Amino acid sequence: MSRVIFTCGDINGIGPEIAIKLFSKLFASKSKRALAFICPLNVFEYYYKLLKVDFKYHFYNNELRNGLSLNLIPLDNSKLIIGKATKDSGKAAYQSIVKSIELVKEGLADVLVTAPISKTAFNIAGIKFPGHTELLAESEKQKKFLMMFLSKKVNAALLTIHNPLKDISSLLSKEKIIDALDIIQKTATRDLGIQNPRIAVLGLNPHAGENGNIGSEEKEIITPVIKLSGKRMNIAGPFVPDAFWGAKFYKQFDFVLGMYHDQVLIPFKLMNFERGVNYTAGLKIIRTSPDHGTAFDIAGKGIANETSIQEAYRIALKIHSNRKRTIEEEKAY
Repeated sequence: MSRVIFTCGDINGIGPEIAIKLFSKLFASKSKRALAFICPLNVFEYYYKLLKVDFKYHFYNNELRNGLSLNLIPLDNSKLIIGKATKDSGKAAYQSIVKSIELVKEGLADVLVTAPISKTAFNIAGIKFPGHTELLAESEKQKKFLMMFLSKKVNAALLTIHNPLKDISSLLSKEKIIDALDIIQKTATRDLGIQNPRIAVLGLNPHAGENGNIGSEEKEIITPVIKLSGKRMNIAGPFVPDAFWGAKFYKQFDFVLGMYHDQVLIPFKLMNFERGVNYTAGLKIIRTSPDHGTAFDIAGKGIANETSIQEAYRIALKIHSNRKRTIEEEKAY
């Protein structure tokens, strides 16, 4: 049975609230799965009282215990200033992630579900990572990884992540796209159980460059890769991005590879807000997260919706199960 660690995210956002709401729901359903939560003790106690939950918890002691009790891994108390990114909230979020990675690497947990962090708080705290994805990749010294977004309606991946638009063109390369397609292929088959996945690749420019009249990236970089990789994968494109989403062509594919953040995230969140899941692909660690942010505007009010972190939990378990089965089948073969 998979052992799952949750991080607190930014303590001044909705992360602790949605995690504790999910724990309450899971324990009410009599789940005996080993669940752990890494959070400053004062923050956990504050939300435990605010939300009027009554599930049992105990302090972690070098082993994640199964049963109807949360394994609480307390961090030092941290100052709460609800609704604001602060140095303390950035440090607590970072410490929670680092501790969770340590436990997974030590074999004490199987999967990681992270609550939303604030990049502003990270910057204030002097933490030089733009997000979870880059931090996790660095922990494995892995240069080839992808930020993916998973849902029942569409699965998508980003070629570039947290980069200004003015830099996107210079970041594109044939090698980068080939690596991305390889990760999608492996993730789809090994982690998601999708055999021979159909992959759509979006163009970068308006009208997908319109034969080089509105940018040359499609002709010089994207199309040659599709032709080359199409000999060993089921790939199509480059598609005109707005028409692809507007005409719902995504329904014909198992995965969509977009060139930059908002090209994928705007349509994805319109379809899946509060139900989409962020997944870091290409790593040994299985890590999922809600596809929304810290929601500082509603933090501390007890009204945050835990659906997305529940989906992140569900998909993390699915990926772990699929990966275990794949490894066992490969050994048997």
